[in-house]
This record gives sequence, structure tokens and C-alpha cells, in this order.
Amino acid sequence: MSRQLRADDIVHIGDDVHLVSGSNTNWVIVKDGADAILVDSGYPNDHDLLMASLDALGLKPESVRAILVTHAHNDHIGAAERLRLAYGTPVLMHEEEVPHARREYLHQVSVRQVLTHAWRPGVLPWAVHAIRAGGTAHITVTEPAPFPAPGPLDLPGALVPVHTPGHTAGHCAYLLAGSGILISGDALVTAHPTSRINGPQLLPAMFDTDRSAALCSLDILEGIDADVILPGHGPAHRGSAKQAAARAWEHAVR
Repeated sequence: MSRQLRADDIVHIGDDVHLVSGSNTNWVIVKDGADAILVDSGYPNDHDLLMASLDALGLKPESVRAILVTHAHNDHIGAAERLRLAYGTPVLMHEEEVPHARREYLHQVSVRQVLTHAWRPGVLPWAVHAIRAGGTAHITVTEPAPFPAPGPLDLPGALVPVHTPGHTAGHCAYLLAGSGILISGDALVTAHPTSRINGPQLLPAMFDTDRSAALCSLDILEGIDADVILPGHGPAHRGSAKQAAARAWEHAVR
């Protein structure tokens, strides 16, 4: 059972963009009048919390025109299939993430990997929380769809997908080009229960499918013209993507 929505769980970023803090993970709501899009949807057990966040912004679930997925880990697609089945909400992602969302394979940290790192501060409490939140459940999106065309999406916010592989093969960030807001997913985060670092960083290496590619994706993010970063984990970061990516690189290669 998810916790109750708190007043400070929803942070207004600007231009009808809202960062919502779920249980150790974030999603983003972009409004356009009575319509909206979601970027990610939390853990499976965050479903009620996600519904409450929509309601708090005056939105009905059926007004969500699409769910954009950064990547298909359980803590980011938890409510996607329920919304798709209940309201016909399209679930869109990079073409390389489509088979992952269908669970033709699973690139997610394993129990064995977690146990190997159990000595690290924060890992066991995070693992217990993740299990309780549905992190090890079999979660699938049965009809995921790739982006229909390159460039800005014809949806509220006109988000521009930015392929940033490494955390998963099809991981994608999203740029609201006119607003200077970058939704970075797990390609760049600002905090995590298993990390002792505050500020821009990569997740610990055990979470990445391809660490070398994740490092290369920091170069992609460094070249994006954005001054607000909305990560998959941690608070919003106000500062240039260039500086944030450089700081994450420094922490990763120490």
C-alpha cells in the first residue's frame, strides 16, 4: 500500500511542468489545459499516489494523452499498463526499449547483485523498500509503442526524446526545448538511497546495463541546452546540463 500524497511531493517547475516524488522515484506531469502527459509512472504500488497527484493538479486519468517512458524498470513503469488498460493511454518509448517493456528480456539489477553490495550503506533498506513497492513483481507493458517519428512529439509539451543508452539500451531523456527543462530519467540523477553523494551523479554501477554507454550518455546530456534537470531519483536540479553532466562524470570516475 502506497503512502499518502504530501503537499511537498509535487514541485511546480514552470510552464505547467510538475515533478512528483513517489516512493524513492519520480514522475513528471506536463499539463496543457485539461490534457496532460506523464513521463514515467513510479513503482507498481505507487498507483494510488500517482492518481492522487493527477487529482491534485485538477486532472482526470482519462485526460492523460500518453505515458512517455524513460526506461522500462519496474520503478518507472509501475502504473503504465493499468492506465493503458483502463483508459487506452498510449505508452511510448524509444524503439530499443519496446522489447524490454514487453519483458522479452529483463535488464534490471538482480537479487544476487544486490546481495553482493549489501555491505554498502543504504543498500539493504533500499532493497526492502523496493520489494514492498513492487520492484520484483512481474510488470509488463503488453502494447508498448515506439515514438511515431523523429523530433518533437505531438503531445503536450512537445517533448523531444533524447536517446541516452547505458542504464538500459533504450533509455531516453526528454527535453522541453522552449523551457530549458530536461527530464533525465536515470541517465543522470541527483540522489538515491544507495548513494552517499548529493547532487548530479550516475546511479551506482550495479544499476546500469552498460556502464561504458552510461558514461558516454553523459556526453550527450552535456551538449543539451537546459538549465533545469528533472531526474528519475532525487530533487530537481537548477543549473546547466553541461555542468551537471560534468559533475556526474567526475563522481563516476573517481
